[in-house]
Amino acid sequence: DRLHAGVMPIYEPGLAELVASNVKAGRLSFSTDLAASIEGAAAIFIAVGTPSRRGDGHADLSFVHAVAEEVAANLKTPTVIVTKSTVPVGTGDEVERIIRASGTAAKFAAVSNPEFLREGAAISDFKRPDRIVIGADDEWARGVMQEVYRPLFLNRAPILFTSRRSAELIKYAANAFLATKITFINEMADLCEKVGADVQDVSRGIGLDNRIGSKFLHAGPGYGGSCFPKDTLALLKTAEDYDSPTRIVEAVVKVNETRKRAMGRKVIDAVTGYYGGGDVRGKRVALLGLTFKPNTDDMRDAPSIAIAQALQDAGAEVVAYDPEGMAMAAPMMPGVIMAKGTYEAIEGADATVLVTEWDAFRALDFARIKTIAKAPVLVDLRNVYDPADVKAHGFSYSSV
Repeated sequence: DRLHAGVMPIYEPGLAELVASNVKAGRLSFSTDLAASIEGAAAIFIAVGTPSRRGDGHADLSFVHAVAEEVAANLKTPTVIVTKSTVPVGTGDEVERIIRASGTAAKFAAVSNPEFLREGAAISDFKRPDRIVIGADDEWARGVMQEVYRPLFLNRAPILFTSRRSAELIKYAANAFLATKITFINEMADLCEKVGADVQDVSRGIGLDNRIGSKFLHAGPGYGGSCFPKDTLALLKTAEDYDSPTRIVEAVVKVNETRKRAMGRKVIDAVTGYYGGGDVRGKRVALLGLTFKPNTDDMRDAPSIAIAQALQDAGAEVVAYDPEGMAMAAPMMPGVIMAKGTYEAIEGADATVLVTEWDAFRALDFARIKTIAKAPVLVDLRNVYDPADVKAHGFSYSSV
């Protein structure tokens, strides 16, 4: 009903306009009638959630299997069944088994086509992808998939054809590698603080090496979101199942979880350091940014949750503001006061903490903050500001 009314279930820049224009042009429609929807389809994409299963970290494939069963019951014409959901190795085999077991007479092929979209830039990533990975052994299925993606390119699309299992693993391996880069530079940031080096210089210095690259080398409070936390866990579980331990990924997961709470202690140290001791009991801390990254309302595994919890556990009062994520954040952060704007959150605060680097927080009015905050304490967990500039405004400044 919300989609028919043009209301998007998530915040993604440009999404509402893109949906509206294609609905108006008759290229896009929404339905709950699966049988009518898939009739005559050349390709059916399974794009449902695969959250971490409670208790063991395995990807919950119940939604994928349910869709496969429902599609199988209504399949009448030759169709390629495409798994777009992020799934562990071997899921495509199970999708194929489910459809085959239904007894359908229709020709079909089960294909893996993982997505590599960044939240906040998903539309441009889809239109201009680095690569399109298609796991299919059937030449007919490959031809259908090539035709699906042909309109994106004037020349040849950067399509990588692989086996189905390789395609499934490529998605997890890619996310685990990016999570490793983030965690590596975060550990280097800790070392920089001990030895008196600047992690931004270190990041630039190693990122200029083409073998390493500069992306995902920005030190911060740890990774979150819908992909890296659950995908690294799912990869660990797959590795366990096949008795092939992935020690590096194990370390990445542990370091990242520890880091989020450590950022809470960093804020506490900044407050007690300014006041010359004591604790943060009764102190008011303003969090700017709650989502795991800018340009999304996604709160899944966001560092802000662990930071707020650590502050609350220490007795602090936490007030927060996020341009898009507060509706999602509120039920996940009990006791946190949700402010109506940036400066409303900062008013009366003993410390202001920049958690997510939204554009709205990149040009704070420091003169105004000094008049409304209880203490001129800024903790910049994204290294947005130059330390000398902030200190010149009379602030106590901490960064990563």
